[in-house]
This record gives sequence, structure tokens and C-alpha cells, in this order.
Amino acid sequence: QVQLVESGGGLVQAGGSLRLSCAASGRTFSSYVMGWFRQAPGKEREFVAAISRSGGSTYYGDSVKGRFTISRDNAKNTVYLQMNSLKPEDTAVYYCAAGAGGVTNLRYRYDYWGQGTQVTVSS
Repeated sequence: QVQLVESGGGLVQAGGSLRLSCAASGRTFSSYVMGWFRQAPGKEREFVAAISRSGGSTYYGDSVKGRFTISRDNAKNTVYLQMNSLKPEDTAVYYCAAGAGGVTNLRYRYDYWGQGTQVTVSS
């Protein structure tokens, strides 16, 4: 069992930056692939980024490639999402997720989810 708690969301102007954190409970954090997803009102949950167990491999959704960076610190049981050059269309609730399989953008491959943190980008 893994419990995930996101933090770092907030209100930012377009062009600004935010860093989200996701703290995981338990001693098996390094055995999970970690991902970030987001969901805007009235839309389906969308893949943002994923990172391998070691942190050596990353994968991004097309809409955030080149602007967002996912990273992890296994000693701190934490995964991060650095978001730069934010746009109003990045406004959403951001969720972190843990999966036992490979690095993927598929929601059903992730077994544990956090409660989410709101990111609002004003124009």
C-alpha cells in the first residue's frame, strides 16, 4: 500500500513557474514508477509525465514537453513536477500516481493515486 500526498499547487500568472511535490508513504517508493496526471473541469484525466524507478527514464505528454520536468528523490520518497512557461490551458487539478509496471501514459497501469492539488494559471 502506498499513500500519496501532493503539494505545491496555487495561482500563478501565465509565463510563471510552479513546482509540485508528491510525498509517498512506505519504504517501497523506489519500486514504483511514478506519474503525474491532470484533470481540467469537464475534461478527462490527462497524462502529464512519468519517471522510472531509478529516475533515469522519463516520458512526457505532448502538451507539456519542453516546459515541464519530472524528477524523483528516492531517499526522500518524493516525486516532483517542475512546471515552467505555464499557460492558462495548464489549469487543472494535478494528481500523482504510483504504478508497479513500466513507464507509461496509461491511467489503468497506475495502482495508487493522490488526492490532487489545484493549479490555476491566469492570463
